[in-house]
Amino acid sequence: MKYLSIASILLFTAYAQAKSLTVYTSRKEHLVKDIFKTYEKETGVKINYKTGKAGALIQNIKAELKDPKVDIFMTVDAGNLWYASSEGLLESTKSDVLTSHVPAHLRDRDNRWFGLSVRARTTVVNTNLVKKGTNISYEELAKPEWKGKLCLRTSKKVYNQSLVAMLIGTHGYDKAKSIVKGWVANKVDIFSNDTNVLKAVAAGQCAVGIVNTYYFGRLIKKQPKLPLAIMWPNQKSYGVHINVSGAGIVKNSKHQEDARKFLEWLASDEAQKQFAQVNMEYPILKTAPQTDIVKSWGEFKPNTAFNLTDAGKLQKKAIKLMHEVGYK
Repeated sequence: MKYLSIASILLFTAYAQAKSLTVYTSRKEHLVKDIFKTYEKETGVKINYKTGKAGALIQNIKAELKDPKVDIFMTVDAGNLWYASSEGLLESTKSDVLTSHVPAHLRDRDNRWFGLSVRARTTVVNTNLVKKGTNISYEELAKPEWKGKLCLRTSKKVYNQSLVAMLIGTHGYDKAKSIVKGWVANKVDIFSNDTNVLKAVAAGQCAVGIVNTYYFGRLIKKQPKLPLAIMWPNQKSYGVHINVSGAGIVKNSKHQEDARKFLEWLASDEAQKQFAQVNMEYPILKTAPQTDIVKSWGEFKPNTAFNLTDAGKLQKKAIKLMHEVGYK
């Protein structure tokens, strides 16, 4: 009988481990499973994944950090990514592929996380109530002429917290507070999600709402005759606020090199095409195709001056500000 040496056993174990990666993701399973399967087919590397709420997954990673069971954390919104990195849970990753494919304002300044798909937090109007060509901006929506015309999603959602963080980063705390206070004064109602905001706008309950683009895409795909249209805000100033879904390598991951290769693949043309198609988001790569629905919205000026790392850094101030003005 032949016996394997300890060195051979360790080498075999390391090789076996490299044949799989584990991802914790707050993205819905139907949005990522086919992307993971494509990678498995192309590389032979099995992608195991666990889904859940971003906060709960971050706590799981924190609890396991000395002996992590996960290699990659994937979630929505730079605020969640920043929180994970600020807790020391993500590794700084050196990769020419990632830094060349992911624009600087859509990744962590220390390369601990990278945006993988883009969504804009835009204004959507009822076309029967708002004239085409109306100048809309986040700041304009705080003015008296929009009183009783604005629908908002709850301030408890990270998407709005990051939007307000952007306003703080752009204008300073006091001016941002004045803007959000104006929103609250002008609001018709506060809704639990973006879809309900859109339905209220379509019904004429309000003239305008602030939502993520893919929610609009999903609804208009099902009901194309709704009197709704995207009206890109801030096109005469700094541009519409954009955010990301993204990912980073977990600190102490046992498969750092393989995890980096997977992240690089997620920023490739093939994966970017799938990201764009599955949820009507904008690909990070300009060479990756958009869906026909997304193309139909036309070009817009995005806010590229605001680094999304600051959306996380300013999140606590944003939450405090919204509480102070009564934005629930």
